[in-house]
Amino acid sequence: MSESLHLTRNGPILEITLDRPKANAIDARTSFAMGEAFLRFRDDPHLRVAIVTGAGETFFSAGWDLKAAAEGEAPDADFGPGGFAGLTELFDLDKPVIAAVNGYAFGGGFELALAADFIICADHASFALPEAKLGIVPDSGGVLRLPKILPPAIVNDMVMTGRRMTAEEALRWGVVNRVVSPHELMDSARELAQQLVQSAPPGGRRLERNDPHHSRYVSRRGLSLYP
Repeated sequence: MSESLHLTRNGPILEITLDRPKANAIDARTSFAMGEAFLRFRDDPHLRVAIVTGAGETFFSAGWDLKAAAEGEAPDADFGPGGFAGLTELFDLDKPVIAAVNGYAFGGGFELALAADFIICADHASFALPEAKLGIVPDSGGVLRLPKILPPAIVNDMVMTGRRMTAEEALRWGVVNRVVSPHELMDSARELAQQLVQSAPPGGRRLERNDPHHSRYVSRRGLSLYP
């Protein structure tokens, strides 16, 4: 496993921690490692719930690593199984994932969180799709998942201007499930994970995620529109 990724197993719960100073940005190598971690989670019958978070208290993830981009990594590079960050295109995952957002979730970092089934965030966290400022499209599901959650005016504002959404605003609009203090974040995520272990049968996630009306649903065809 990559040095930039830490896996912690607690019975049926797998914690996946992204650890890439300074902003937990994701290059192709890290994305491959995350994909392998999510595949391990998918294929292990004893694992029931995953929690994905970022190391530190500043960044959940800044998304695509622009340093890697400057060194020649293309936006349409092969990011490995499950697409960018290992989860955004993992269509056959039938287990719930919790995003514990510990800070800024920008670009692909926000899209990673949106691909989870639940988002719990620290009260100082914020969310943005700043790709418009760089002349690129948020092509890892963000422009497909956000309209299923937010009104069109808010989606247009975020996608076309790249403005930030605060944690409290995200809670008000239903983007996140809970807002907690930073020191409560992982405890809250683990508490929810335990509730899911006790109440959700295997396959419960996919029964919902295959429903086109589900807020996190995206199709392969939809993502194919953003090569």
